[in-house]
Amino acid sequence: MTLNANTQKLHDLGQSLWVDNISREMLVKGTLARYIADWSVTGLTSNPTIFEHAIGHGDLYDEAIARLAPLNESNEDLFFALALEDLTSAADLFRPVFNTTQGTDGWVSLEVSPLLASDATKTVRSAASLHMVAQKPNLFIKIPGTPAGVEAIEESIFAGVPINVTLLFSREHYLAAAEAYMRGIERRLAAGLDPEVHSVASLFVSRWDVAVKPVVSASLQNRLGLAIAMRTYKAYRDLLASPRWLKLAQAGARPQRVLWASTGTKDPAAPDTLYIEGLAAPDTINTIPEKTLLAFADHGKVGAALASDGGDAETVLQAFKGEGVDDAELAARLQREGADAFAASWQTLLSCIEEKRKCLA
Repeated sequence: MTLNANTQKLHDLGQSLWVDNISREMLVKGTLARYIADWSVTGLTSNPTIFEHAIGHGDLYDEAIARLAPLNESNEDLFFALALEDLTSAADLFRPVFNTTQGTDGWVSLEVSPLLASDATKTVRSAASLHMVAQKPNLFIKIPGTPAGVEAIEESIFAGVPINVTLLFSREHYLAAAEAYMRGIERRLAAGLDPEVHSVASLFVSRWDVAVKPVVSASLQNRLGLAIAMRTYKAYRDLLASPRWLKLAQAGARPQRVLWASTGTKDPAAPDTLYIEGLAAPDTINTIPEKTLLAFADHGKVGAALASDGGDAETVLQAFKGEGVDDAELAARLQREGADAFAASWQTLLSCIEEKRKCLA
């Protein structure tokens, strides 16, 4: 085993590196095992777009589709059966990390159907069902941080289901998710239940810079995502120091860690490791697309950790306001667009599965 020096530096700083990808090929060829052994990767995330690409390209899933199709009437059920085969295998690879860190790290994530984003009741039901079927303690169920999702997060945490809150785009989105998490834990304590239910809150970063690229000056290009993340990191640190959280921690609750998502650089003119180097921070997670992980392992640099007081985030955000960017309005739009994009990938994914099951019948 030869540890990569660049990824190990982030690990030593106190940040978890997760890979934002899963495929049967990664498992069969031992790629994921190598990331764990050599690159300090301690978890992974998935989403409908990732699975659409994995299942729709190549024939590695054909045997499983032919085997599982007769047991699963709907294409959605067949997808979850396929996804759980991949993710439970990945969860087993990460289980030693999960055990060593007592559940702080070593997680994999599976998202509920994006079509449920506006239905809290069905989201709660789906999250509980997927978690029960998986039978893996280190599997997060991903729920979007939409208004309906926030309700579902509280109920799922109360029910003891570990949750990865996805599609957060602002400090306010993060705080709503954190509130839901704490309410769920407080309800468990009031009911005499174990408060140790794990959760992470995923803030999407790079999409901010894509959204404003056409409308801001060159000096502000590729700076908005990092500023939003810095503002959110301050809120996270302030919350962990608050009397309300300290009371829960003393009762045995575990922090809902912030996770940086959408950290692949979209602008070819910007450094390909921009959001990895800019978001180095202890007690956080960065889930990294494979291409960006390869780039960082090759030539990434780790400088100073993110400032816990938010650094110059507010000054930068004021500069964007001066150029007509309303970050609250844009956050709401990005969340809607993100939900719509995952729903579109979901429909494409199910169509792909339908076509494959017909061909393999």
